[in-house]
Amino acid sequence: MGELSDEEFYASLPATRGAAGALIRSTEGDVLLVRRVYAPDRPWGIPGGIMEADESPLTACLREVTEELGVSASPRRLLVMDWVPPALPRTCALHWLFRVEVSSEEFVLPAEELSGWIWVPPQRLDRYLTGGVARRMITAVRVDDRIGAPIYLENGHPVLPGNI
Repeated sequence: MGELSDEEFYASLPATRGAAGALIRSTEGDVLLVRRVYAPDRPWGIPGGIMEADESPLTACLREVTEELGVSASPRRLLVMDWVPPALPRTCALHWLFRVEVSSEEFVLPAEELSGWIWVPPQRLDRYLTGGVARRMITAVRVDDRIGAPIYLENGHPVLPGNI
């Protein structure tokens, strides 16, 4: 078998999607969730979305906040990076979750994408979010509250010793 060219080698590697989300908190510490119109089976979610080609996770996060909420965001820090296994038709993904501050709470939602927003106390997140998304956001809140180092997760679960 012959040696692969660089193009063939890189084309043979698995595709991994990237997504970036934002932890936005009220002055009382509640967490902002958004209601998605295109996902009736899991309507509540985190502000954020899929990274575009050649876009960094942080740039994607800030773009998504602006697109979804109609406000600008200031990044504070990385809270969580989560590897999510493939679930056909989706490929595996890396999800980045950043703590951001927004310039205003006068949100302007794109009607084709979002139908509402809500402030949720951290202890009630599992009532609005499911599976790995809930685990990821709950971990992010814990990291944010403790001002700890970013946490690596796999499918929403800490896997390294000493992680939350």
